[in-house]
Amino acid sequence: MNEQQRMLRWRLVLGGADDLLGAPGAEWQERDAALAFLYDREYGAGRNVRMGGPGSLDPSQLAVPDWINAVHELFPRRTIERLEKDALERYQLEEMVTNPDLLSRAQPSPVLLKAVLRTKHLMNQEVLAMARNLVRKVVQDLIERLAREIRSPFTGTVDRRRRSLLRVAKNFDARTTIRRNLANYDPASRRMYIRQPVFFSRVRRQSDRWQLIILVDESGSMLDSVIHAAITAAIFWGIKSLRTHLVLFDTSIVDVTDQCTDPVETLMKVQLGGGTDIGQAVSYAASLVDNPRRTIVVLISDFYEGAPIQRLYSAAKGLLDSGVTLLGLAALDQDARPTYDRQVAAHLVSMGAHVAAMTPGELADWVAQKVL
Repeated sequence: MNEQQRMLRWRLVLGGADDLLGAPGAEWQERDAALAFLYDREYGAGRNVRMGGPGSLDPSQLAVPDWINAVHELFPRRTIERLEKDALERYQLEEMVTNPDLLSRAQPSPVLLKAVLRTKHLMNQEVLAMARNLVRKVVQDLIERLAREIRSPFTGTVDRRRRSLLRVAKNFDARTTIRRNLANYDPASRRMYIRQPVFFSRVRRQSDRWQLIILVDESGSMLDSVIHAAITAAIFWGIKSLRTHLVLFDTSIVDVTDQCTDPVETLMKVQLGGGTDIGQAVSYAASLVDNPRRTIVVLISDFYEGAPIQRLYSAAKGLLDSGVTLLGLAALDQDARPTYDRQVAAHLVSMGAHVAAMTPGELADWVAQKVL
């Protein structure tokens, strides 16, 4: 630890000591605010940075979920465990995980959803049941917003052997239309008058023609992607041109394909944090493949591998050599702002994989281009 880091840590201990130790950067100010939210209860006004106003649990300002999310984004796992322990045992901030009345008054939101997923291991059964209902409300709202965007590219593929009376612009057969209307060409004006436009028909693919295997890294930094992956997989499940699998992983693997239609159950199984063994997950995906050239594996991860990196490269090479299409996603949410190991991602690309950051709608477009 260098001298600057040591000084910044002392600043967190002292709180608000800008004059003595210098103003910290934005991330350190956020850390200070998160600590102030909790420990000002004991030390009073010693800390001058607050987060979301006073640390109350008023129904009109539910600040605890914001604090929970900030803590999980700003501190390492050991520190998170200590902060949660102090919040529950030392300062009695147990309402979030013990009081069903508080949850019943809470407004469902993505912020609250993430806070629930991060603290569900602390909840008793009564509160867990209430939290599950909150999760369901938020998930249903996300499904309603994303379903059309994801399903739209799969409405049907062009059948160039059949014609249709349905005049839809994207089905317009320009070449055949020109050929059939050549007699309507006017040399004087150099214009062709279309009297008989021709359109393609569209047909749906066989339900088992393509296999889509979605691997989701459930490390803490990937929470937004985990939420959107569960919802996206549930929507993909209803698309007849795809046979979808959903697999969660850290250092172990949980295949939740049998619950793919219920993203709430999938999310309630998520265990955030811990190590990451991406290579093991990719090897598991290989065991699910039926027809490599009709299979897409979507690996949603930040690519920070905890296991030996060569095992990941070897597993990925085996998939690619067999003919599987491998897409690595550094982010899957509405913002698609990636944070990932660029060196590992670049190596996967050099092997033939595709790597990107996408929204759920962009992922659907990408998959549709491969499948249809």
